[in-house]
Amino acid sequence: MKVKILGRYVLPITSEPLENAGLLIEDGIITRIGPRREIARLQADLVVDGNLLVMPGLVNTHCHAAMVGFRGLADDLPLMEWLQNYIWPMENSLVTPEFIRIAVKLALLEMIKGGTTLFADMYFFQHEAAKAVEEAGIRAVLGEGTIDFPTPAAKTPENQLAIAEDFIRNWIGHPLVTPTVAPHAPYSTSPEVYQKSRDLAQKYDVPLLTHIAETRDEMRQIQERYGTTPVRYLDRIGVLYDRVVAAHSVWLDDEETEIYLKRGVGVAHCPESNMKLASGVAPIGTYLQKGVKVSLATDGACSNNDLDMIGEMRTAALLHKVHTLDPTQVAARQVVEMATLGGARVLGMDQKIGSLEVGKEADVITLDLSAPHLTPAYDPYSLVVYSAKATDVRDVFVRGNPILLDREVQTLSEEEVLEEARRHLEQPIRRKLRKLR
Repeated sequence: MKVKILGRYVLPITSEPLENAGLLIEDGIITRIGPRREIARLQADLVVDGNLLVMPGLVNTHCHAAMVGFRGLADDLPLMEWLQNYIWPMENSLVTPEFIRIAVKLALLEMIKGGTTLFADMYFFQHEAAKAVEEAGIRAVLGEGTIDFPTPAAKTPENQLAIAEDFIRNWIGHPLVTPTVAPHAPYSTSPEVYQKSRDLAQKYDVPLLTHIAETRDEMRQIQERYGTTPVRYLDRIGVLYDRVVAAHSVWLDDEETEIYLKRGVGVAHCPESNMKLASGVAPIGTYLQKGVKVSLATDGACSNNDLDMIGEMRTAALLHKVHTLDPTQVAARQVVEMATLGGARVLGMDQKIGSLEVGKEADVITLDLSAPHLTPAYDPYSLVVYSAKATDVRDVFVRGNPILLDREVQTLSEEEVLEEARRHLEQPIRRKLRKLR
């Protein structure tokens, strides 16, 4: 299949923006990028044209997709109270393979319509999530969760790790799904389980997803338990290496930043979640300056409360400016790179996606620039970060396959997904929430 996309701007990411330009996709690969008049003359099976901004698909490097089922049920609470009194009890009584199937499809609708083409996810029953991802045609890195206490999927860490390995064996090599393992956090996962999770990820050469240094309370717990900080503790037990995706990473000092840089750890920055839970502000400007791999993420829809990467870009840019009182901090171009190529780099996929380059796989989105809030258009990076909204996303391609065309999802029935979510998620959760309160 040949697809040509023509627009007002093309953002390659690795080079300067092109005006009045386009690209050609053949069998899922970008084969031509150039002036509109040249691309327009080429033959294609599908033509996407208009007052468009064409850019790489957005990469969300940390979320818990199925937690859209719990969106908004317990807000304005500290992290540990939120987890212990609401989220973990809800999960243990309600999360089943069927819950995951329905909730993940709901999350995928939101992500596709907002321009996300790849997401990294930590949760349970990931075989169900993988089937939903395959049906939707999006990409995902899916980590089966491991933790020191019983989960909806398994009673012991040993069983959790066995499930994780079985999941990896069944899905490794899939063109859309990268299976992996996801030890929860230093305060909830023993050194032995962390090391076994690392060994499993290294055995199959897949990423390792985890939370690190998210809150001051975590810092206190790890200091009391191990006599050091979360980053130093994980480095001491040999868990930090270049396939680790460290969500949050808020409370790092200069020495720990150097540890990340030396080990090649990638950061999944979740500004809106960190703001909502009052976790703190990660020193992203310092990370970028020192060369630490940095990406952008939404976290789950319980602590955000959406999966909107375009909104996350705006928040990231504004947060670091006001926090440092420096308007040059975390500039628009840096934020767009964090949300595209930076995400691909953190997940180890930057050789094939994350930027628009000839020879790369065609994960491409378009934004419709015809809305009043996107007029006039001078700087495409500024438009994306400071003016655009998720609803401006018009088209989405993954590996050259159209999964959103003219704002209509092509691979899932939006009506059916929403109806299932209302009937099978919202109603049981309402009943459970009344008991918790």
